[in-house]
Amino acid sequence: MAHDTGNQSSVSTFILVGFSEFPHLQVPLFLLFLTIYTVTLVGNMGINLVRRINPQMHTPMHFFLSHLSFLEICYSSVFTPKLLEILVVEDRTISFNGCMTKFFFGCACVITEVFILAVMSYDRFVAVCNPLLYTVAMSHKLCALLVAGTYTWGGLCSLIVTYSLVQLSYCGLDLMYSEARSLLLTLASYVFIVVIVIRMPSNGGLCKAFSTCTSHLTAISIFHGIILLLYCMPRSRNSWLLVKVATALYAVMISMLNPLIYSLRNKDVKETLRRLINSKLHSHPI
Repeated sequence: MAHDTGNQSSVSTFILVGFSEFPHLQVPLFLLFLTIYTVTLVGNMGINLVRRINPQMHTPMHFFLSHLSFLEICYSSVFTPKLLEILVVEDRTISFNGCMTKFFFGCACVITEVFILAVMSYDRFVAVCNPLLYTVAMSHKLCALLVAGTYTWGGLCSLIVTYSLVQLSYCGLDLMYSEARSLLLTLASYVFIVVIVIRMPSNGGLCKAFSTCTSHLTAISIFHGIILLLYCMPRSRNSWLLVKVATALYAVMISMLNPLIYSLRNKDVKETLRRLINSKLHSHPI
């Protein structure tokens, strides 16, 4: 909604349409998104809990993974509660300031996450190409600086993009440039990994190297793939429903997938979860 001031109009309230044109889907979608949000919170909190419990997971990769899980919790919590709200209430409005605040934090989480994924690709590069110097090269100080840099860059970029949006400028290209920079860093790391692994004399070197990188490759493929799909999708009336569904799934489902991707392929995570379950069963016998 907008009110006129002279020759200008300023927006004070937004009406969130959501899936209101499909009233029969409101309850099923609410239950679906609530389930996904619950699994997201439990899964990402579980990753951090398991890392704290298991000393073998106090490694740079799991340090970055814990921050990735934290960002997934934050990103999901920015949008999903409001999405659930507009599915069950009649009043689907949000104030301009509230919308810009959500946009700022959501944008900060996304930009920080794409650069965390790029940092994790560098970590995999060091792990594969310099395994004997891995703990020295990826020191605690360097890991902390890399994470601090991603949060700082994410917050700064989000502030610039949000300010541009408030000034009624288009922000899509700014987001796309951040996406492209992160993706180029990630691809460059894996190009170097492939080149070095091919030169390894061991026949099993390639399989071992990509076994180390499989979880991360899966995560970045899903994360970047859906973002690029949303940017490339035509904005016609016929594709509008598909865009809305894809955007909603991106907002709530991606955050749920990372804990599953990393936990199902990580022996330390599975072993720690097995010990926790066994200890609970023994302490509370049926």
